[in-house]
Amino acid sequence: MGRAEQQEGSPTTGRATGQGAILLAGSCLPILGSVLLAPVLPRMMEAFATTGGVEVLVPIVLTAPALMIGLLAPIAGRLVDAAGRKRVLIVALVVYALFGTAPLYLDSLGAIVASRVGVGICEAAIMTACTTLLADLFAGTARDRWFARQTIATTLAATVFFGLGGALGAVSWRAPFVLYASSLVIAVLVAVFVRSTGRTPAAALPPIPWRLIAVPCLVSLFGGIVFYTPIAELSLVLASVGVTSTATIGLVSAVASLATAAGGFAFGRVAGRGARVLLPIALALAAVGLVVVGLTSSVAVIAVGAVIASAGTGLLLPTLLTWALSGLGFAERGRGTGMWTAALFIGQFFCPLVLLAVSVPLGGLSGAVLALGVLTAVVAGVAPLIVRRWASRLA
Repeated sequence: MGRAEQQEGSPTTGRATGQGAILLAGSCLPILGSVLLAPVLPRMMEAFATTGGVEVLVPIVLTAPALMIGLLAPIAGRLVDAAGRKRVLIVALVVYALFGTAPLYLDSLGAIVASRVGVGICEAAIMTACTTLLADLFAGTARDRWFARQTIATTLAATVFFGLGGALGAVSWRAPFVLYASSLVIAVLVAVFVRSTGRTPAAALPPIPWRLIAVPCLVSLFGGIVFYTPIAELSLVLASVGVTSTATIGLVSAVASLATAAGGFAFGRVAGRGARVLLPIALALAAVGLVVVGLTSSVAVIAVGAVIASAGTGLLLPTLLTWALSGLGFAERGRGTGMWTAALFIGQFFCPLVLLAVSVPLGGLSGAVLALGVLTAVVAGVAPLIVRRWASRLA
C-alpha cells in the first residue's frame, strides 16, 4: 500500500495534462447511455410495436445504464481499489464497446435491454475508475481543477451527444449505437499513456471510514435529484406552459447546459474556499433557479430560472465530489468514489419519479419543481452546519 501511495501526484505537467484529458474523455462515455438514445426512442417504439410491453421496455433501454451505475458503483469501487484502477478501466472500456454496439445486430427487444444492463455495469466501472485515477494523479488545487473540468466535459458532451443522437437517428434507430465503439480508442489511449497508480490487495484493504463518507453521500443523493431536475424536467415544464416548438425547447435546454458548464468552470477558480462555503452557495443558486422556474408561466423567466439553477448544479457537482473524497486515503479512494457515484446516480434515477409523485397533490410539475426549490433552500441553510460537524470528525 505504501508503494502505491508514493505513486500519487503528477509526474510532469505536460504528461499529466494528457493523462487527464484521456480520463475526461472516458468520463464522458457514461453520458452516452443517458442522452444519446433519447431522440430515437419513438422510432424504437415503432420498430418493436408488436412486442409485448414495448411501452415499458423501450424507456428502460434509456434508463437501465443509470440504474446499474447507481446499484453497482460501490462494487466497482472495490474492484478499482483491489485490482488496480487502470486494469479495471481498460477491461471495462473494451467490454463496454461490445455491449454498447450489440443493438446494431440484435433483433429482440429483450436482448437489447439485457445489453443495456451490460452497458450500465461497464459504465459503473468506467466512471469510478476515471474519477479515482484523476484523484490519484492530481492533488490539491490541480485536483480541484480537474474535477471541475470533468463536470464541464460531461455537460458539454451531453449537448453534443444529444445532437449526434438526433442526426444519426434520422438514418436509423440503430445508427447511434455505432458511437459506443469509440470506447475502444479510449481503451488504447489509456493502455499506452495513462500510468498505473498501483493497487491495494483485497486482503489488505482497510475498512471504509463510514463516519467520513456517509454524510457527503447522503447529501449527494439529494444533490443528484437537484442536479438532474433542470436536465430531465425543463422540457416538460416548458411543454406544460404551452411551448410546442422543439427548437425553443432545444435552445433553452442548450443555454441551461452551458450554464452548468459555467458553474463547473467557476468551481476551478474558487475550489479553495471548501465545501463549507461552496456547498450552500451552490444549493442556494439551484434553489433560486428552481423556485423561479416553478413560479412562472413565462418562457423567458423560466429560461432565466433554468440558467440560475444550472449554474448552481454545475458548481454543486464538483463541490460534492471533492468533499466526499477529501478525507479518504489511496486504499479507500476507489470504494469512496464508487459510493459517491452510486449516490449521485440513484438520485438522478429517482428524480423524475419523485417529482411525478409530488406533482399530483401540488397541482402539476411546476408545483413540484417549486417545492424542490424550497426544500433545496432549506438544505442550503443547514449545509454549513452539516459540513462543520463532518469536519470535526477529521480531527
